[in-house]
Amino acid sequence: MDQALQDLRDLIYADKEEVVLWMNTVGPYHNRQETYKYFSLPFCEGSKKTISHYHETLGEALQGVELEFSGLDIKFKDEVMQTTYCEIELDKPKRDAFVYAIKNHYWYQMYIDDLPIWGIVGEADENGEDYYLWTYKKLEIGFNTNRIVDVNLTSEGKVKLVPNTRIAMSYSVKWKKSDVKFEDRFDKYLDPSFFQHRIHWFSIFNSFMMVIFLVGLVSMILMRTLRKDYARYSKEEEMDDMDRDLGDEYGWKQVHGDVFRPSSHPMIFSSLIGSGCQIFSVSLIVIIVAMIEDLYTERGSMLSTAIFVYAATSPVNGYFGGSLYAKQGGRRWIKQMFIGAFLIPAMVCGTAFFINFIAIYYHASRAIPFGTMVAVCCICFFVILPLNLVGTILGRNLSGQPNFPCRVNAVPRPIPEKKWFMEPAVIVCLGGILPFGSIFIEMYFIFTSFWAYKIYYVYGFMMLVLVILCIVTVCVTIVCTYFLLNAEDYRWQWTSFLSAASTAVYVYMYSFYYYFFKTKMYGLFQTSFYFGYMAVFSTALGIMCGAIGYMGTSAFVRKIYTNVKID
Repeated sequence: MDQALQDLRDLIYADKEEVVLWMNTVGPYHNRQETYKYFSLPFCEGSKKTISHYHETLGEALQGVELEFSGLDIKFKDEVMQTTYCEIELDKPKRDAFVYAIKNHYWYQMYIDDLPIWGIVGEADENGEDYYLWTYKKLEIGFNTNRIVDVNLTSEGKVKLVPNTRIAMSYSVKWKKSDVKFEDRFDKYLDPSFFQHRIHWFSIFNSFMMVIFLVGLVSMILMRTLRKDYARYSKEEEMDDMDRDLGDEYGWKQVHGDVFRPSSHPMIFSSLIGSGCQIFSVSLIVIIVAMIEDLYTERGSMLSTAIFVYAATSPVNGYFGGSLYAKQGGRRWIKQMFIGAFLIPAMVCGTAFFINFIAIYYHASRAIPFGTMVAVCCICFFVILPLNLVGTILGRNLSGQPNFPCRVNAVPRPIPEKKWFMEPAVIVCLGGILPFGSIFIEMYFIFTSFWAYKIYYVYGFMMLVLVILCIVTVCVTIVCTYFLLNAEDYRWQWTSFLSAASTAVYVYMYSFYYYFFKTKMYGLFQTSFYFGYMAVFSTALGIMCGAIGYMGTSAFVRKIYTNVKID
């Protein structure tokens, strides 16, 4: 809280008080994540050296924010006419560095008072023979009373890059009164025409129609068929043994002695369900926080919030994973707790570690500092693990008793042969199509805000899509499981999890389409960054969908077997 008040005080200026221009990063326009320190290009610094210290947050460190002082002397409401602040001695290596940057459309980012400003390094002539550097930064800063509410940069002063010459870099500052409120100063960076496009509204409406159709279909199938099934089973109760032996016995009632048999590999299964429940709770909380607070106004705040919420919701993982493992008769609960606690962090950190090697090789600002790695490891061992332990103990003691409505037979029943489309593998492949169909338009908007230069701010849409995704996933897995049990196949736990989780495969396939047709990314670093983190995103989404699908199906299975009379 004190830090927040301090930050607020920092944003209120007295006349002629120092205003800091931070240089952040420079990099190719088409590769948003491939960024380097601003001064990795041979720019020169201003003469002013003393500066109040800047504190970096965890989210900023992980996102490769590298703020360096520009050395430009800017004071609040103090106009500066065009002034040369330094000169670049352009030898051949420096010229080559600038030419490479201009060829690859390098542009840089700066910050004044937390407001981002972008500028292009230079440009080439039409023939691509001569290259020009923009040398004059023309800053126009809008203020409302004693606060900065608007910053604009115009690049001028085009100078041809000729080896062994001196290039003078200059800047000017113009102050103008603005009516923009301080709270609304980020609105100009948002793109309502993109995010609130008719297609976006149409896709949400379309998904809602699908939800209503699916829920109607599921309830109709289940109510009609279950009513028939119950009627058939109660008629069978009234037959004598001779009739029943002659009659056709088929359907989901026949597997009542096996349906609550523990799944294969219960340790991994319960860890995945626990992790999925945690990812769902993190998504829900972060979206709600983002709807209430404008997280996009602070650098790295979205990532910092997500890490904090993930650590704080660890008991959810322990509770659901631990209780499910206990219900399935698992004995090695400490091992299960470790797997559950470190499943997602290990996946994310493993991918980050691999990409970090490439970032270090490229000298990119995305290379995660050693101190930040230590901080993340400390969060895993000293926050996530103990909270997971608390959740596991609560889960085992509060809801770890296997109170199934039917007894489990000692000998597993043989699974009869069935048509090819009833096989679990086929059900798993088809199960993810409808959930993916309900979210793929939203995926385009989320991908564009992450991989291109849009700020995602329509979290209300995201909340609706999350709700739609949950309903569609549960409906689809219930129908899949009903067909599977009717074919007298009782291996429904993994099937319900994987048929919902297969959404992730379709999302990852869509990310390939997005990479090749919607972006102009190139180079090893950006490509590995894209596909590495897309794999992490898709896997996390798959685990979340799988857990949602399993939880819904589990409630359904318990319900139908509670209502049927078993001898």
